[in-house]
Amino acid sequence: MPTLDQRLATRAHGVGSPVMYQRWSQLLFLHWKWDADELQKRLPPGLFIDTFQGEAWLGIVPFFMERIRPRFLPPVPWISWFLELNVRTYVHDEHGTPGVWFFSLDCNQPLAVRIARAGFGLPYFDARMSAPIGDGGIRYECERRGQAQTARFQYQLADDTRLAEPGSLEFFLAERYTLFASTPRGLRLGRVQHVPYPLATATVTAFDPAPIVWDGLGFPKGAPDHVIGSPGVDVRIGALERL
Repeated sequence: MPTLDQRLATRAHGVGSPVMYQRWSQLLFLHWKWDADELQKRLPPGLFIDTFQGEAWLGIVPFFMERIRPRFLPPVPWISWFLELNVRTYVHDEHGTPGVWFFSLDCNQPLAVRIARAGFGLPYFDARMSAPIGDGGIRYECERRGQAQTARFQYQLADDTRLAEPGSLEFFLAERYTLFASTPRGLRLGRVQHVPYPLATATVTAFDPAPIVWDGLGFPKGAPDHVIGSPGVDVRIGALERL
C-alpha cells in the first residue's frame, strides 16, 4: 500500500514537457464504498486496489472540460470545450505508485473520444450530454450511446473552498496525479500536473448510479458515502510512460 510520502510525491513529480493542456471545471465527486475483491477482478495484472482504512472506493465524476489543446496549438471553438463523466476506482502498482483506474469515460466530443482511445488507451464512450447552469445549480445529463437510460445529476457548489488535509479521506479520493491505462503495448502510466484541488461543499439534489451499472458493476446499495466538489483546476497532461 502506498505511504503518505509516496502519495505526496506524485503531486510534486510533474510531467516534464506536457503533451496537452486542459482545464477541469465544476467537478462533482460522488463516491461509494465498494467490495475490494470485486474491483480487483476488473483490474489488469500489475495493478492493485488502493484502500483507505481498509475500504475500497468507486466514484462517478461529472465535470466540464475546457480549453483543451495540444502543445503549441491554441484552443479551438466547438472542439476544445465539452463534457465528460468518468467511473473510477483507486489503485497502485507494484512499486506503490498510487493512481486512478477508469472503468469508463463518457464524452460528447467525438474527436476527443477517438484521440483518447487511440493515443491513451482509455475506455472513452460517445454520449449525448448537456449541463445547463441555472439558479438551481448544474443540471447534468449523460446518455451513453447504446444505452436507453439518461443519467441525471443536479448539484451546486458552495463558494467557500479548502484544501484536502494530507492523510484524510478527501486527500485519498481527490489528490490523484497518476492514471493507469491498458494499451496494446501493455500497461502504461500517465501523469497530470495541477495545483491541489480547491474542494467545495456540494449540495446534490439528484444523482443517478446508471454509469456504474452500464460498466457492469451493479447497483450501489444507497446514496453516495462521500460527496465533494471543486470549481476546477488548470491541468498539464504528460505522455504515457512504461511502468
